[in-house]
Amino acid sequence: MSEADDQTGRRERSPGIKLLFAALVAAALIVPLILVYALVYDRQEQSRTAQAAINAGWGGEQVIAGPVVVVPFTTTEVQNETVNGRTTSRTVEVERNLYISPVENRITSRLDPEERRKSIYSSVLFEADVKGTARFALPADLERFGVARGALRWDRAEVRIGASDPRGLTGGGRIVADGETLGVEPGRGPGATGGQGFFAFLPWDGEGELGVAYGFGLRGSGSFAIVPRGGRTVWQIASGWDSPSFGGAFLPDERSIGEDGFTARYTIDKLALGQAAVTTDEQRPAISGGDYRAPPPVVVPAAMGEGQALAVTVGLVEPVDLYSKVDRAVKYGFLFIGFTFLAFLLFDIVGGARVAAAEYLMTGAGLVLFFVLLLAFAEVVGFTAAYLVASAAIIGLLTAYSAAVLGTWRRAGFIGAMLTGLYALLFVLLNLEAWSLLIGALLLFVALAGVMYATRRVDWGGVGRREAVPA
Repeated sequence: MSEADDQTGRRERSPGIKLLFAALVAAALIVPLILVYALVYDRQEQSRTAQAAINAGWGGEQVIAGPVVVVPFTTTEVQNETVNGRTTSRTVEVERNLYISPVENRITSRLDPEERRKSIYSSVLFEADVKGTARFALPADLERFGVARGALRWDRAEVRIGASDPRGLTGGGRIVADGETLGVEPGRGPGATGGQGFFAFLPWDGEGELGVAYGFGLRGSGSFAIVPRGGRTVWQIASGWDSPSFGGAFLPDERSIGEDGFTARYTIDKLALGQAAVTTDEQRPAISGGDYRAPPPVVVPAAMGEGQALAVTVGLVEPVDLYSKVDRAVKYGFLFIGFTFLAFLLFDIVGGARVAAAEYLMTGAGLVLFFVLLLAFAEVVGFTAAYLVASAAIIGLLTAYSAAVLGTWRRAGFIGAMLTGLYALLFVLLNLEAWSLLIGALLLFVALAGVMYATRRVDWGGVGRREAVPA
């Protein structure tokens, strides 16, 4: 053997060179981990597409608003016009709407959920039964809001109720004003639902108090929300779904969740809404983009109560969001690679087993494959069962492979036990999200301390192999 070949062999046996090779292989495995992360995102998008297809003929996330009384009135405005460089002003008569919110609105809702599947994907649908009573009264100081009582056109007064996705209004609608059943027509919903819903012409002259009873059936999916307005809103909701998500601008005053479903009660006062009792500018839509998990919109205070509506949302979510859990698991992938490579490195440097770069690479490929198996099985059998199957397969594979790489089944048993502990710990971290950072930090500290202790006598700059020490 030449001197150059001898020096090359001695460098390959150097602890520092071994550490460098292991680090380079680990760094290279970041690429397949990123590809797995992209695969999770792609499958999640496919799931959303399938859910949208399921919901297409049923109804989307629903927002209801109202009732609100709308009365046209005439007023005068000064308009400026520029002609040939000269600005002139003229007074014109225009028609506007006065929006009257209820003094009190009591709503009861019952959601009957149903889970429908398309291939391996599922979506949560519901049928809602909505009933309510509302009381209306004109403010005694109406003129202070800039509207003359005599300018109101009561012959064209309407009462409006909104539903953001009118495809779900298949159960009909009913409006009763002071004991008189009104004929309902489609459209003209409140602005908080984008003008979608139904309305009825209202026989009221603004005198005294108006009582309105209403009810309708509504189909939807994913979430159900209301837009409170007026003096006081009381909303009671119940459902047989046992995994609700309470969100939006307000949380329930009372709630109960059990195996048979949930109930919740909201009481929202006018002072919390920041809206006037009457307004000439309708609210903008309460929810945009169809995401009930988004932060609630913020009220924009302005004259006459104009601004953006606040929504109260109840989501019917799946108990296990498998894609978010797989996504979080992939983020721990490099820790699995790091711990396993450290164990191989210690057996190499301290225990005397020679581990080649190709063997590091194949071991890392097996660790990355775990996340692909987890995703594939989770879509079919659920997350927990998929986790058990995927982890058992990879632990068995790498334990058997380690016996050949490290030379003994005793060392392979250590690798198997370490992987079992890591996968068990990862499962705990995925289910205890609030404690994951603390547990992970403590694990890293213990691992670092163990490596420091095991390699305390290693000459990292040396070029010769230490005498093998049985592991």
